[in-house]
Amino acid sequence: MRFPTLHAPAGPVPAAAPAWNPQRGGAMPSHRYRPAHERVHVPALLRRWPGRRTERAPLWVPVDLRDGNQALAEPMDPVRKQRMFDLFLAMGFKEIEVGYPSASRTDFDFVRRLATTPGAVPEDVTVVVFTAAREDLIRRTFESVAGLPRVVVHLYTATAPQWREVVLGKERAELRALITGAATLMARLGEGRDGLRFQFSPEVFNLTEPDYVLEVCNGLTRLWDAAPERPVIHNLPATVEIATPNVYADQIEYMDRHLEWREAVILSVHPHNDRGTGVACAELAVLAGAQRVEGCLFGNGERTGNVDLVTLALNLHTQGVDPMLDLSDIDAIRRTVEHCNRLPVHERHPYAGDLVHTAFSGTHQDAIRKGFARHAETAAALGVPERQAPWSVPYLPIDPADLGRDYEAVIRVNSQSGKGGIAHLLHTAEGLELPRRLQIEFARVVQEATDDSGREVTARELYELFRAEYLDAGADRKWRVGEDWAEVDGRRGTGAGPLDAVADAVGAEILSFGEHAVGPGRDAVAYVEARVGGPGGSGGSGGSVGSADRVVWGVGRDASVLTAGVRAVLSAVGRASVAREASPVSPVSPAIQASQASPASPARKA
Repeated sequence: MRFPTLHAPAGPVPAAAPAWNPQRGGAMPSHRYRPAHERVHVPALLRRWPGRRTERAPLWVPVDLRDGNQALAEPMDPVRKQRMFDLFLAMGFKEIEVGYPSASRTDFDFVRRLATTPGAVPEDVTVVVFTAAREDLIRRTFESVAGLPRVVVHLYTATAPQWREVVLGKERAELRALITGAATLMARLGEGRDGLRFQFSPEVFNLTEPDYVLEVCNGLTRLWDAAPERPVIHNLPATVEIATPNVYADQIEYMDRHLEWREAVILSVHPHNDRGTGVACAELAVLAGAQRVEGCLFGNGERTGNVDLVTLALNLHTQGVDPMLDLSDIDAIRRTVEHCNRLPVHERHPYAGDLVHTAFSGTHQDAIRKGFARHAETAAALGVPERQAPWSVPYLPIDPADLGRDYEAVIRVNSQSGKGGIAHLLHTAEGLELPRRLQIEFARVVQEATDDSGREVTARELYELFRAEYLDAGADRKWRVGEDWAEVDGRRGTGAGPLDAVADAVGAEILSFGEHAVGPGRDAVAYVEARVGGPGGSGGSGGSVGSADRVVWGVGRDASVLTAGVRAVLSAVGRASVAREASPVSPVSPAIQASQASPASPARKA
């Protein structure tokens, strides 16, 4: 057996299963787990969030320097922490959680450096520090922020029943008293200090009874004497994601509608990603009333991570909503985060991954190529640069240029690619504008060259394959032409013009012809579709017609339009001859065989 540790479910097909679903009962112990609806009860409410739209970005608060950092196998050193903080400032974050100063000497020293270094924190940026509800830790936290003009002291305590019973060993009233005592100490230590605000997180909010969270949060709002000009932050974490996003949205809307002194409260959320739906939880939470979102760049954090602020912000951008962050050089942001975290960002990570704007599939490539062409037409019709025209390109929900990416990586060729992607690469890299039927023919050439290797073909390799297959074919023939005559390798032909005469000399008939200028030297490239008779053409009246005829394409390139056209005709004849020698059914030229033998390239159609 290839997978001896796996056993396909062999239980009965459920009686209610439709005939088209033959899935059987498995042996995994799913019965051990309680469904979310048995653990989370949200009082009935007439939901408003499903009908809302997000029209403004929430306040983004990166927690990479605290929550993200404590999840790293190798936490950031001071240099990395400073680099990450500088990145946040460059991106435009206005509230930044910088550490857990009572738990780490590194964090304490980092906060002190921010507090004592002139200009380290811009005037409109607020620093957030984190502390547990313990007197010595709270005092140490206040020591760390002395001198900071704008600071939020963030108090947290786990409140869910399982944590109360198993971890803290306290009843509801006992835990509320502990929280109140810690909050009272914070209020006393902060007396007379301008620019100081408070935040509370009932950790594991999403598994805590709603009435208990309301009781605790409302008590702190009053204790801290919150006001619209000095609001308290109530941050409601999905510390361990255990339900579908709509459940979290219901919980947030319930709190939004029942919190006291609502205008003096900033409702914040802190979703984790245990079920893989952290982004959805945050987005629905904002619809449900959240005004502030805590998360990490690219979703670093404990277990499956915190919610990804980059994805959230760019999701807004693609809906026409200003994310109020600068993400215009996504690769610089990604490189910095990878350096600071010592963790890679996955190639398929939304927006930022190396492959997320790349199409290998032929059908996708064809749609993207046509979408680019339509976008250019739209911009021209509106009289605006393409970067300012409305964006609507198939398979690309965002313009890669908005993120500092170029278009070179949008279409890449491998064994799954088709004519559209191949034509796009040859156009963008070499300026070639292949006729559609030539695209189809060359796509088969590329597929034959890449099926065995399966690897990707670069634009340079693709052009070399094209050159070997078309531009070099027939290049060794000797020719000269006049206005209505031509001589090729001693064979003479006549016609209405030089190209017709060349075709007559080699036993070919030109079916279609096209040419255009290309390259910095303004070379001409000519494309000829020709019907070729006989092995290599017999010249003049000797050209054969009938079942041996082959319709092939030839391409020529030269500074002279005439020379390019002659070379295109000879290319077609040369290719027909080589193809006939190789196989009358499936022609494969020596150029392709050489390409297959070398490690040069890989590609094919969808």
